[in-house]
Amino acid sequence: MHQQDDMAAEVIFARLRARLFSAAYRMLGTRADAEDVVQDAWLRWQAADRARLRSAEAWLVTVTTRLALDRLRERKAERESYIGTWLPEPLVELDENTPETAAELASDVSLALLWALERLGAEERAAFLLRQAFDQDYSDIAALLQTSEANSRQLVHRAQKKVVEESPRFRPTPQAHRALLAAFMQAARNADREAMKALLSPEVRLVSDGGGKVPSFHRILRGAGRIAGLYWAAEHAYPGQVRYRMARINGEPGLLRYVNDMIESTQSFHIEDGRIATVFVVRNPDKLARVPVA
Repeated sequence: MHQQDDMAAEVIFARLRARLFSAAYRMLGTRADAEDVVQDAWLRWQAADRARLRSAEAWLVTVTTRLALDRLRERKAERESYIGTWLPEPLVELDENTPETAAELASDVSLALLWALERLGAEERAAFLLRQAFDQDYSDIAALLQTSEANSRQLVHRAQKKVVEESPRFRPTPQAHRALLAAFMQAARNADREAMKALLSPEVRLVSDGGGKVPSFHRILRGAGRIAGLYWAAEHAYPGQVRYRMARINGEPGLLRYVNDMIESTQSFHIEDGRIATVFVVRNPDKLARVPVA
């Protein structure tokens, strides 16, 4: 009987692993930390008195979020001393049908959402995800955060307001998203400034993360002309050496840029009203280490 219980526990955990990974990743922004948290949750799941649980999923989501919250607090000093803008480690797939697809698309892990979540405090982020992604009761959120139910409601309300301010109002279809990026990629290859500007919102932003390890911008750049100029400059600085390829980045179409056949950056795009409104560029080599080889 004990062996059957263990097998049933493994089946339940395997079924929920994708959601748990997504929850941990959205809290922490790195694959390694998210995987460590999921592994810790598994160890606690094995030791739990599972017969007394009302809901395995609710218990596992709560435990995973609590572990991720603890780790996020531990990482606070590291984040504060980070050189330049911090962006999450990108989750990259070259083939949309790879086995990891389910894990990384179990819920919204887009760079636009994660950028919005970075504007939140740790408790706000946990409260928002528990409520919006997992529909947890406010009483359960309050218990996890060791606060009152009224305060948990306030945390969710404040977080939701901040996320809505940063998030796209309307998401393009994947087909429209890919078509826009294909046109932008072609314009970048041709160093065609005017074609690029036509695809960029006039107030487009570029957010770049080099982690102090490679040249990068320590502040957000704005303006279609300026950002088109950056892509133009890359083509002229490395003539014939720059290559782009389409990939799925955090569940959405994005671009990989190579220089001399070495990965130089991942580029994710937030699109508004048919134009590129934000470009998220990850250049930190540590965050590119697990990008699949093209």
